[in-house]
Amino acid sequence: MSIRDPVTGYEYPEGWVLACTDADARRQVVDGLAVLTSGGTILRRGFTTGTTAAAACKAAVLSLRKPVSSVFITLPCGLRCEVAAVGKDGSGSARKYSGDYTDDITANMLFCAEAQETASGITIHVGEGIGRFVRETPRYAVGDPAVSPPSWTTIRGAAKEAADELHLPGVVVKLTIPDGAAIGRETLNPKVGVIGGISVLGSTGLVEPWDDHLSDDVFERIRRAERPVLTTGRVGLRYARMLFPDSEVVLVGKFMGKGIEAAGGKAVLCGLPALILKFINPDILDGSGYETVEESTMSENWTRLLEQNLLDYKRRMPNMRVVIVDREGHVQGDSQ
Repeated sequence: MSIRDPVTGYEYPEGWVLACTDADARRQVVDGLAVLTSGGTILRRGFTTGTTAAAACKAAVLSLRKPVSSVFITLPCGLRCEVAAVGKDGSGSARKYSGDYTDDITANMLFCAEAQETASGITIHVGEGIGRFVRETPRYAVGDPAVSPPSWTTIRGAAKEAADELHLPGVVVKLTIPDGAAIGRETLNPKVGVIGGISVLGSTGLVEPWDDHLSDDVFERIRRAERPVLTTGRVGLRYARMLFPDSEVVLVGKFMGKGIEAAGGKAVLCGLPALILKFINPDILDGSGYETVEESTMSENWTRLLEQNLLDYKRRMPNMRVVIVDREGHVQGDSQ
């Protein structure tokens, strides 16, 4: 008996699958809504802010014709999921479901949307509670809302799907997050130049239930691999699999140090620059004038900075390889 995670592509060991005797739990794993642990129990994935925003917007549009209590959303990872949302008379709302991720500061946060029929097109406006950039970054200009490209695609797609279902020529939807400004101040947003609210994010549409139990299983995968490839996020996971198709690629998030330890100091770190470079050199931004690694990538000294840090880490950890990619999958640096 085998089960492959439709989100990560990881094929769970047969022993893990056999240990899971709950048919409903196995179904959630098959559907990508939960992850399986070595003991046969599951940890439920949650929905990202991007998915929640899309659900509120779709509920608002659908409710122009009839009340709704849930909507189906096509996530960036390709899965189609039912998301709890309510809508009536053009007003929609959804609360963020965090699954078994216990440290989610945005858990149960309310997302609201107002929809109006228009003559043509799909227009999305973002308002209260959604942060905006006050500094230019490689991906965003000053004043841009902190909404990631996958989230924009999901939100617009959900609104269009609802408009098509109702045969509407067009709609305009305004998205707000009433408590976004207050919660945003408690996140890292101000440090990365996002003020006035939270960020609407989600590269897969799902929140991973990172906790100590899941991490133990992740480390077990690492220990079994000959030379695992460790990555920090979904973008890195996708490109790491392309660059290292014959290797065990494991998403370790913030647990890079533990991952390297589990690998016996012999592994590959592959992914976007921010987390990896801050890990190999916590002082990388000291004296640079930049608040984040992403901002430093715009500097004329970026190539030199990257090469020097990769070289220094190679000297300290000769059995480790570091491969830095950008968001298009181009290799920016390789310590090998």
